[in-house]
Amino acid sequence: MDDRATSTHKDEPEAILHGGDLAAVSRLYPDAPLPWIDLSTGINPIPYPVPTVPAESWTRLPSKPDEDALLSVAAARYRLRTPASIVVAAGTQALLQILPRLRASSSVAVFAPTYEEHELCWRRCGHRVRLVDKVDALAEADVAIVVNPNNPTGRLLPRATLHLLGVTLARRNGLLVVDEAFADFCPVEASLIPNLPPATLVLRSFGKAYGLAGLRLGFAITSQDLADQLRRALGPWAVSGPALAIGSIALADDQWLRDARVRLVSDGQRLDTMLTASGCQIHSLGSRALGGTPLFRLVENANAAALAERLARHGIHVRRFPAQPNWLRFGLPGDASEWQRLAQALGGAF
Repeated sequence: MDDRATSTHKDEPEAILHGGDLAAVSRLYPDAPLPWIDLSTGINPIPYPVPTVPAESWTRLPSKPDEDALLSVAAARYRLRTPASIVVAAGTQALLQILPRLRASSSVAVFAPTYEEHELCWRRCGHRVRLVDKVDALAEADVAIVVNPNNPTGRLLPRATLHLLGVTLARRNGLLVVDEAFADFCPVEASLIPNLPPATLVLRSFGKAYGLAGLRLGFAITSQDLADQLRRALGPWAVSGPALAIGSIALADDQWLRDARVRLVSDGQRLDTMLTASGCQIHSLGSRALGGTPLFRLVENANAAALAERLARHGIHVRRFPAQPNWLRFGLPGDASEWQRLAQALGGAF
């Protein structure tokens, strides 16, 4: 799942504009140099090296032992005592779409601006959805939804704040949904896992941190009762055999994750320097204003539209926000040639 920023209240958009839409942008700029550099998503540009998986992962139906093996590794990665509270699906988007079907008509508050699929999925299922920008307003709903760290702003609510919110909602049979899709490279203290408050569900994405978004793999971590409901709703063979095998190997690789974290910090600082020199404003990470996460930066520029246009004519796609015309979001370049092309398009020698 990638993203768009929520801004104005809509009944139900016909379609949501996401990053990664290279086919569409290439039609708009047919003379742009190839290959396109896609900086419009928040996906790790240097992916986990895809391992060789057993041939039977491709030829037989996914087995329960293979799924159990993945859940055991995921429990260790996310610091859980038992895998009983983890549900695996073909990406967090699948979980996000199923969850609203498991509750009766509810009032839903989405902490905005944020990833708009949350609003859309609950609204499509007949729930009463409103966008809020105050934590206190979240506590007034039956279901509260927070993306933490937020996409696209990088806003990070303290764990204590979310824990109290979960306790408050539990008293009224409510539900707190926390989307931690971009939490893998944040300090462990940023996550609600492993000490979940009551009536809480946490979403974790595999594809973003490991750079394998096409694998379609994601997790929900919640109470065993809600986890069982999600499993029944997903049905059998919800995740492919190759995804189970690759996820098990990657999530167990502590050294790769540590190395990736170090690289992303360094590359993020390099990108900050380039963007600041180009007239973009970046606020401190985790602030309530603009910022980002280790996987992307959101910047403000009075000439954002012109800058995005210039980059596109250089074959570089960045994330625009029609409702916030001064915002642009930049993912990280993946190799030396991409860094060089970005520097040239920005008009500097970095």
